[in-house]
Amino acid sequence: MSDSNDNDLIKQTIQYYIDGAISGKGDDMKPAFHADATIFGYIGEDLFAGPIQILFDWNDENGPATELEANISNIDIEGTAATVRLELDNWTGHKFTDLFTLLKVNDTWKIMNKVFHLHA
Repeated sequence: MSDSNDNDLIKQTIQYYIDGAISGKGDDMKPAFHADATIFGYIGEDLFAGPIQILFDWNDENGPATELEANISNIDIEGTAATVRLELDNWTGHKFTDLFTLLKVNDTWKIMNKVFHLHA
C-alpha cells in the first residue's frame, strides 16, 4: 500500500511537465525529469526517441500550449517505482497519451522515461 503523500508528490512532478507544456518552455519541464531520462514515441511513421533534452528542445520550438487540457487518468505506485498515464488534449492542436515511469530518487519523484502516443 502506497503512502498518499507519494501520490501527491507524483502529481506535483507531473505538474512541472504540464506547466512547461503550457508555457512552451523546456526549462519549466526539467524539474520533472531525471537528468538521464529518455523519450520514445512516433510522430507519423517517424520514431521520436532519445535523451529527454529532445523533448525540451521540441517544446521550445513548438511554443506555448495555452489551451492545453491535461488529465492524469492513472497513477500506480509500488515502493520507489511508479507509472502515470496522462491524457493531453489540444497541445497546440495535438492530442497525446503519455505513459511515464517514475523513480523516487533521494525522496523526490523523477520521470525516468516517457513513452507517448500521438493521436491521429
